[in-house]
Amino acid sequence: MRITRVDVWALKLRLSEPYAVSYESIEHAVNVFLRLETDRGLVGLGCANPDLAVCNETEGGVSAALDGPARQTLMSADPLRAAQLRERLRKLLPESPAARAAVDMALFDLLGKHCGLPVYQLLGGYRDRIITSVTIGILEPEETVRRARDLTAQGFKALKLKGGLDVEQDIERVLAVRSAVGPKIRLRFDANQGYDVGQALRLVEGTRRARLELLEQPTPRDELEALDSVRRAATQLPIMADESLMGLRDAFRIARGGLADMINVKLMKCGGIWPAMEITSLARTAGIEVMVGCMDECALGIAAALSVALAHPGVVYADLDGHLDLIDDPTAAAVALKNGMISPRTLDDLECPL
Repeated sequence: MRITRVDVWALKLRLSEPYAVSYESIEHAVNVFLRLETDRGLVGLGCANPDLAVCNETEGGVSAALDGPARQTLMSADPLRAAQLRERLRKLLPESPAARAAVDMALFDLLGKHCGLPVYQLLGGYRDRIITSVTIGILEPEETVRRARDLTAQGFKALKLKGGLDVEQDIERVLAVRSAVGPKIRLRFDANQGYDVGQALRLVEGTRRARLELLEQPTPRDELEALDSVRRAATQLPIMADESLMGLRDAFRIARGGLADMINVKLMKCGGIWPAMEITSLARTAGIEVMVGCMDECALGIAAALSVALAHPGVVYADLDGHLDLIDDPTAAAVALKNGMISPRTLDDLECPL
């Protein structure tokens, strides 16, 4: 089998409800799509969500990477030799993890279609669905509570609150949401690097009775000693590394130093499905729990990340909601949500204009 056609294009998708994190406000999301066609009529799809703040990638950079080095590497290549292609692109595009992720997704999509199996089963098929959290951006306490009630009424069982701008207001919001949704809903908190050590520990202490499930990336990404200090002091609350972990080397550094209790693995950060599986295996060996997360990705990207979450027993949590507020997502039907559980669907069986 050979790849005979490579198509690359970008879509700017508006959010139905813009949201804020500690370092920016988001009103739309650009997704760059990749379509691979083979001489056997199979089509593989992938996508990238460039994030300048996290991955240092732009729409133009990702499109150029896919239209240039990726196209040259993929044309006429055998897509079933994915490991070889992946290694070539890792060397050609070392600073373009989201672009590499799009290629990796498309190659896995082709492999699954060639074998007649969904990707999560090819990778191990540990489970066929998983609870996902849904995110509430930084809002006033009253609006945060309203959103929390709306989402739990829709069946979501896990909420992730964003914060990091004002620790006292963050504590107020966490406690208000816990009071509003009751004890059975899982609550997670993501500071997006917004705190110093003292502020992070103030949040830990101030929200103790809310029984947070985890605290994600409380301190700046490059200040690993600060992250470790929070982890050592906050013994009753697991501390998760997100922005501090980009790829396998970061995962090894965190595991070797015991710098975090948990890590958030995202395909856009690490370069795709296969690197995410490698990181998850390393973390499991080190006794570190894994959450599979996402950027503002269309449902196609969410489906790829979900394949990792379903395949690997080392994955304990999922935060796969990046597609929910995207307007006119052409791949919206790639995953299914029911009662807070996310499960895969197959694009072969859907009307998809890609």
